[in-house]
Amino acid sequence: MKIGIFGGSFNPPHEMHKKIAQELLQSHVLDKVILVPTGNSYPKKDLIDAIFRLEMLEKMVKNDNRIFVDDYECQKKSYTYQTLFHFQQKYPKDTIYFILGADNLKELSTWKKEEEILKNYGLIVIRRGDEDMTKEIEKYQIKAKEIQIAKIKNENLSSSKIRKLVEEQEIEQLNRFLDSEVLNYILKHHLYEKESS
Repeated sequence: MKIGIFGGSFNPPHEMHKKIAQELLQSHVLDKVILVPTGNSYPKKDLIDAIFRLEMLEKMVKNDNRIFVDDYECQKKSYTYQTLFHFQQKYPKDTIYFILGADNLKELSTWKKEEEILKNYGLIVIRRGDEDMTKEIEKYQIKAKEIQIAKIKNENLSSSKIRKLVEEQEIEQLNRFLDSEVLNYILKHHLYEKESS
């Protein structure tokens, strides 16, 4: 089985996250996708508590039995190479792939034990628009077990854009970008709302 590990802050999880996972499954690039949100110690501005992000992810993917949510990085601080090793240990007979954005591939040389990641796991790169990834691929190809550029039209949708729309109460637009249960959850728990001064 080919298992894709899809990490991120998912702050909040949106339709593009789901689309990436589903298209990789539908095109048989992967057989299973595991969403792994970062823990609370992750140094990112406006990061809400992991419990909320986990619950939103569960709501977003509950109708797809090929997509799972795992709280491994919420339990302990873990670098990417440690997370991938954890899942390889958990699924020793399966092939583990790491799903990452093109921006992350450009930064990969600065990551801890990046050679270990390249040597032991396949990489599936999600690019934005028609971005040319040739230089990056050539840079890592020699050391890499496998690098694939996913054939997915990645719309320029970001969690920061979603947070701004929530702050501005742009419900109509949010309906386009969020699963309805995720949007209801955000509104119910007053997440990402601007604090009144």
